[in-house]
Amino acid sequence: MSESSMSGVQDRDVQEMSVASAFAGMRSVAPVTFRAGCPECRGSFELAASALRLAIGATSRTTFYSFTCPDCDSLVRKPAGERIVELLTGGGVKTLRLHSAL
Repeated sequence: MSESSMSGVQDRDVQEMSVASAFAGMRSVAPVTFRAGCPECRGSFELAASALRLAIGATSRTTFYSFTCPDCDSLVRKPAGERIVELLTGGGVKTLRLHSAL
């Protein structure tokens, strides 16, 4: 078969699909929540990804996540190792990349 006749066969065999039909069988995804604790009031709770912020610095000392305690309104800042960074970014937490001065 020539190239032009092959392209005609492929075009006829491909069915167009709308975005709605492509995702029609999918179920909604439950929002991601993270367990956290406050060092000030010792509260333990779950937070939505939108309640957390992740700052990625040049070193492990400058990489951390933060949130406001829903019980006592304290600003909490905790170090974030590689695994924590992976979990938070995978869960949709907004990330800020810190740049060091030259």
